Amino acid sequence: MSETGWRPWLPEAIASLTVLGIGFAEALVTWVVSGGDTAGFAVALIAAVAVGMSRREPGAALGLVWGLGLFHVLSGASIMVVEFALTAVFFGSARWGRPPTVVIGALSVPLAVVVAFVLHEGSIVSLHLLVGGSKLATLARDQPTVQLTLALIGLLVVAAPWPAGLLMRFLERASTSRSEMLAAEEAAVGAWRETEHAREVAHLRDEQTRLARDVHDVVGHSLAVILAQAESGQYLDDTGKLKKTLQTIATSARSSLQDVRQVLSTTQDTPPVRADADRFDELIAGVRGSGHEIVATELGTPCLLPGETSAVAYRVLQEMLTNALKHGRRDQPITAERHWPSTQGGGGFADTLRIEVTNGAGSASPDGTRTGRGLEGMRRRLEAVGGHLDVRLRERPTGTTFTVTAFVPVRPGGGSA
Repeated sequence: MSETGWRPWLPEAIASLTVLGIGFAEALVTWVVSGGDTAGFAVALIAAVAVGMSRREPGAALGLVWGLGLFHVLSGASIMVVEFALTAVFFGSARWGRPPTVVIGALSVPLAVVVAFVLHEGSIVSLHLLVGGSKLATLARDQPTVQLTLALIGLLVVAAPWPAGLLMRFLERASTSRSEMLAAEEAAVGAWRETEHAREVAHLRDEQTRLARDVHDVVGHSLAVILAQAESGQYLDDTGKLKKTLQTIATSARSSLQDVRQVLSTTQDTPPVRADADRFDELIAGVRGSGHEIVATELGTPCLLPGETSAVAYRVLQEMLTNALKHGRRDQPITAERHWPSTQGGGGFADTLRIEVTNGAGSASPDGTRTGRGLEGMRRRLEAVGGHLDVRLRERPTGTTFTVTAFVPVRPGGGSA
């Protein structure tokens, strides 16, 4: 057996060898006094083995105690002082034994006293030699009161280890339960911290995505307008018109820079910019100022939109116009329609703002963009507020048109613009 294998057994081995040594010494005395009785050596050996097994195998050790009691009853062998070490077995049965072992250990305590002091009439040979020899045996046999007193003392000595073991068992369980409870609380706190960290990371990623989407919309729209103005300026011979175009380009760039600064400075505590009819008109005017023809219509009564919804509507219209400028046909006008919620309920849009932009389909891919990110961004924005996006290609007499329609939910009670 390796060093780590025998070391846990070292306390039991020391206790067992100690009991064996004392028992053999006592058995030798008994052998001399009784004139050759060797039963004490067997008793000492059994007691030593039982003590050694009291922790690891308390049930088996308790079985050896019962066997030893039966041996005393059948053979009439004298009780030895070393057998008081068997109280370690009673302690072990209560401390480490299974529930049946605990119960049997409790029943074994009075049985051991009965065997030692009643059936054998107090004939503990080596104890007689230490405290008075056969006179104590004679006194115990002739005086029932003395015999009862010895039995009670023996009962207390033998019985005390069992409740002590049971008490330590309960204390250990209480300590284990408390440790498990503390460990569970610590694990719960750790899980909460991990959850909060994951929520914070997810929030930061959402903020990054929102910021990237806003910057994409602002810069993309402004560059599309500036590019259209710059392209039209190449064919202007009139110096006055060229200056006006350059002034428009500068205004668009300045407005774009302001929008980017506003997006970058927006925090969680700052409400989004409210998009109303005037803001929509500014977007349309910017596209019209680039030289591209745009036909804008507005039906219904404009109203103020909730903060987040208004920002979504504004950015969606901005992206629609940007795509129309970048990928639409220059020889056909852009159509921008706004259908505000109707109180009549005729069109089924009593609580929905419908924004629709139509342009002649150019060489762009069917999704209206070269990468599809613009449409995907619009869809995500609308879905975040409960809306949706519809994209369609239509064949008309004038050619193929590309139509993007945004359905923006509007909560009632927003007030008039």
